[in-house]
Order: sequence, then structure tokens, then C-alpha cells
Amino acid sequence: HITRGEFAAFLTATGHKIDGGCGFDGKATKIDATRTWRSPGFDQTDAHPVVCVNWQDAQAYAAWLSQRSGKSYRLMSEAEAEYVTRATTQATSQPRFFFGNDYKDLCTHGNGADRAAAGKFNWDLKTVAPCDDGYVYTAPVASFRANAWGLHDVHGNAWSWTADCFVDSYTGAPSDGTARTSGSCASRVLRGGSWYYDPQDLRGARRNRSQPDLRFNFLGFRLARTLTNTP
Repeated sequence: HITRGEFAAFLTATGHKIDGGCGFDGKATKIDATRTWRSPGFDQTDAHPVVCVNWQDAQAYAAWLSQRSGKSYRLMSEAEAEYVTRATTQATSQPRFFFGNDYKDLCTHGNGADRAAAGKFNWDLKTVAPCDDGYVYTAPVASFRANAWGLHDVHGNAWSWTADCFVDSYTGAPSDGTARTSGSCASRVLRGGSWYYDPQDLRGARRNRSQPDLRFNFLGFRLARTLTNTP
């Protein structure tokens, strides 16, 4: 995930404006005008994933990082996001998570709704992971075990924006792994799950969506770098 410290450096360098408040944890996830990426409703350090950022904020960050570094950074496509989460080229018999199927193992591999969160929010213990990952809200990036390809936080911590427009099915989706950019794009695809979501929402196949102009304190982003062939 892009961290809060990295995002702060971007804002300082560009003067990018963020306004409009942020949705906070609660049954209605309604927008609170006092919430921002600096104050999402819980304590964070610069090592935590930035949240309360919308799709346009993420795109602006990617453009700035590309210009600053001279390399090509971008949001992943939905297909790429699932592929790197699973960290395998095996096409069949894939488990729910990169580490297997057992919810009790989530707490060593990612940050989601668990017993600590259930105690804070008075949730039914039957709906959360049967373990405690040590965090009610976001955790510092890379606090949990990496998958086989060295990627951290692919299950939980913060949902990640992707480049895709949301469509209910995969019918007509690109076959080459690129983003689906056709349609109304009234919503964009989210992947990965977050600290506030149940174990089933952290599965590798789980899809979510949001309007691209909205911000929530369980939603951030991560980037991919496009590699170019050299002679």
C-alpha cells in the first residue's frame, strides 16, 4: 500500500487539494466532513496505509510518481490485482487466500475483522476471523507475512482502487489482463478487503466497488510499475 508518509510527500510537492470529507466506520459508512486522510477516525503513523483517498487522488499520485521517478506507475487492473494476490500461475484448485482456506490463519497474513475488532465494535464473534491480529484499525504496511511473490497486505488492511470500471460479470472483459475501461464507469473496482471487513471479504476472488469521487477510511491504493523492454 502507499503509506500516509508517501502520500504526504506528494501533497507537499504538488499542492493537490483534498476536500469533501471521508466515510467512517459504521453501518451506514456515511460521509463525515471532519474526517480526512490525516484524521480518518483512528490513530495512524506515516507507516500506515493512507486512507480517505478517492480514485482521482490515486491517479494524481501515480502521475506525480511517474514524472518524479521517470518510470511508469499506475493503478493495477482488477485481473492483475487478483493474480498478484494469489501469487501462483496455477489455473485451477486455488484456495480462498494465498496461504490456504482456513480463516484462523488470516491473522498472521493480513489485517481484517477479527476478535479485537469484534470487541471494539460489538460484532458477533461468529462473523469475524477466529484470531487476533493485534490491530483494530489499520496496521503499519508490511506488518504481516508476504505471499510467495513477496507482496504484503494483499488480504486486508485497506481496500485498493483499481483501474477498472465496475461491471457485474466478467463477460466481455479484456482477455489480456488489462483494465476494463468501457461503460459508464460510475463505479470503480476495489480489491483486497480491509481492516473493517469480514474474512469472506478478504478472499482473493472478492470484488467490491465505489464511486470514484468518494473517500472512506478503509480504502487506499497501491501501484504497479509498467516494465519496458530494453534492447
